[in-house]
Amino acid sequence: MNLDLNIDPKALGKVAVLMGGHSAEREVSLTMSGPGVLAALRGAGVDAQGFDPAERALGELKSEGFARCFIALHGRGGEDGTVQGALEWLGIPYTGSGVMASAIAMDKIVTKRLWRGDGLPTPRWLSLKKAELTRERVRLVPDELGLPLFVKPPHEGSSIGASKVAGYSDMQQAVELAAKYDAEVLCEEFIDGEELTCPVLGEGDSAFALPVVRIRAPEGDYDYQNKYFTDVVKYDCPSGLPEALEREIQALVVAAYRSLGCRGWGRADLMLRKQDMKPFLLEMNTAPGMTSHSLAPISAQAAGISYEQLCLWLLAQARLDQQG
Repeated sequence: MNLDLNIDPKALGKVAVLMGGHSAEREVSLTMSGPGVLAALRGAGVDAQGFDPAERALGELKSEGFARCFIALHGRGGEDGTVQGALEWLGIPYTGSGVMASAIAMDKIVTKRLWRGDGLPTPRWLSLKKAELTRERVRLVPDELGLPLFVKPPHEGSSIGASKVAGYSDMQQAVELAAKYDAEVLCEEFIDGEELTCPVLGEGDSAFALPVVRIRAPEGDYDYQNKYFTDVVKYDCPSGLPEALEREIQALVVAAYRSLGCRGWGRADLMLRKQDMKPFLLEMNTAPGMTSHSLAPISAQAAGISYEQLCLWLLAQARLDQQG
């Protein structure tokens, strides 16, 4: 790991911390991630201000002289390539992945197709478009993927709209919930094992993984409420996994990150199958949470990188696609 933390905060100029937005994850961004990043940057001596794109026109970033943006938005409109495209047009460098990588990673189905094409392990899945959401078709899904299984909207994060389905009778309700958030529904094989996550920093050949975090949720219920609003979930970092297995998972995550063309930072979520300790990739987050419960800061801390240092380093990496 080679992280240059010798950064002059004054050289970064006037900075907008983008928070809030219009997505289903607005609350987390506006009240947790955004304020946390803003306080860290100000504490480091950066001239940083909060900016909510749901309340203000993005064009004001240019007219008010912001030199770069830290994207602390989550979900649609924040990590799906749309705000990245607007910032490209405005010519204002931003943190995290560019337009295409952000858009791809936000779509769990396209992500899984790319990973499968590159030979990377991900649970079996099928997708149902709106015209296929009939009782007859939905009833067949467990026959194809087995039970239990997961049903989720492919363009949401933080477990919003996701359900674990234990029996045939639960399928219709799970599909209807996911369909409230998306025009397409992702049905995914259940991997019996432990949930892991692993952040990545950097770009291309210089990208590297931070320590793996093992997530221990009550009865495996790592849902939206437990992620952000309770203290019942335990996070093990160091993970306690055998050293060789940790290195294998880190290498897999870096390969997954490069496969999607990510840059700056990201965080892959995985399942470690109990029967053979094989890891399976679930998704890639290109604007990871930065709350007190968030996993990227926990992992960075284990690597000797403070929350403030992480925020400052990420901001220093801000750039445009056209600068690549």
